[in-house]
Amino acid sequence: MTPPSLNRRQFLKGSSATLALASMGLMSMDFIKTEKPLQVALIGSGWYGKSDLFRLMQITECNVVALCDVDSKILKEAGELVKSRSKSGKTPKLYKDYRELLKNHQLDITVIGSPDHWHALQAIAAIKAGSHVYLQKPISVDVIEGEAVLAAARKYNKMVQVGVQRRSTPHLVDAKKQILESGKLGKISHVEICCYYHMRANGNPPEQDVPDFLDYEMWTGPAPLRPYDGLPHTRWWRTFMEYGNGITGDMCVHMLDCVRWLLGLGWPRKITATGGIYVQKEGKSNIADTQTAIFEFDELNVVWQHRTWGNPVDPEYPWGFKIFGEKGMLAGSTMKAEYFPNGEGDKILFDVLYEREQYPEDLKEDRIELNAAPATRRQMKNLIESINSGKLPVADIEEGHISTASCILANIAMDLGRPVIYDPKQMIIKNDPEATAKLRRPYRGPWVHPEPDQV
Repeated sequence: MTPPSLNRRQFLKGSSATLALASMGLMSMDFIKTEKPLQVALIGSGWYGKSDLFRLMQITECNVVALCDVDSKILKEAGELVKSRSKSGKTPKLYKDYRELLKNHQLDITVIGSPDHWHALQAIAAIKAGSHVYLQKPISVDVIEGEAVLAAARKYNKMVQVGVQRRSTPHLVDAKKQILESGKLGKISHVEICCYYHMRANGNPPEQDVPDFLDYEMWTGPAPLRPYDGLPHTRWWRTFMEYGNGITGDMCVHMLDCVRWLLGLGWPRKITATGGIYVQKEGKSNIADTQTAIFEFDELNVVWQHRTWGNPVDPEYPWGFKIFGEKGMLAGSTMKAEYFPNGEGDKILFDVLYEREQYPEDLKEDRIELNAAPATRRQMKNLIESINSGKLPVADIEEGHISTASCILANIAMDLGRPVIYDPKQMIIKNDPEATAKLRRPYRGPWVHPEPDQV
């Protein structure tokens, strides 16, 4: 059923053949024609928010009506960039408060690229305002937030595509079909996922005055208000548990989600984790620099490791996965995938796809991840097709919630020093009231924590 907010018979122009071209199965990169330009807004207009928006603008006709950010410099710059890339040549309306944006515009799609501690509240607000959503990962900073976003999407019949783009990465889609679906690995009972990037900001900047172009109170929102010690943008906020879930919440969520998609896995049966700050103790950062987590499924363990120091275990896969079967192994990352048979047979390489010729503007975009751009375009195409057909998108909010919550639960297990077993029906950690209490983070007033039964 076509979601009621579209209020028109056909979201896409043309026949079922047009829908097929837009489907993930064919991976068509044809421009999606619509009866009317999509009414689109972006909340969180920094680096990756703009990148997601520009990928959407590349694959269909968009009227970007509004942008939101609490940093007026970033907001103004984003407005000029969108104007320069828009066919209309118009500057979107600029907002500091996402609530005002949602009140003033009727949107088809809202792209959310704000810091993690804002994702749940902004996604729920956009859904309730009548918009479909492209939501960056992780979808929440605590488990019950994620349950509330999922509940809102289902209650209001909105499509929410989560930015876990490995599900739309061309070389991984090919590897899934040719290796996993063909049974080349045989029985699979062990998976390793990892990130060894040195990406943990760990400085000691002094406290300072908040610049007049940043609304730090609004930037902080429901999170604890840390003393201001410099612009939080990009890497600095990620180094604090006040705003996210560390390297696990940022990087494990991608690879765990990828493996769950590749192998058709749901919720882990049990999660165990150890780790902490073992090496990089000199700075303010309070996220773990070392962690090992085990996500247990039926006759299958997925083992996560991260270190923000030292050498990677395998320099070819500093951030990636390795799926071990009785007949072979499949390794994968954002850059490639490789099949290694156990015994006789040839290695098979699946190389990254770049689309420089088809989208030459990518080469001029500041800080673009060229290897990820094709996947994000496909995620956006799949979202549009889902809005039209009523079929859930490839990275539906429930899948994003399972992957996000599993990483949060790994941190809870690490903090408590014991395994956790989450019951998604009762929304508790079984036989562990202390752990269950950690499923909700305290909110700073006047912001109110969302509840699944109250959205």
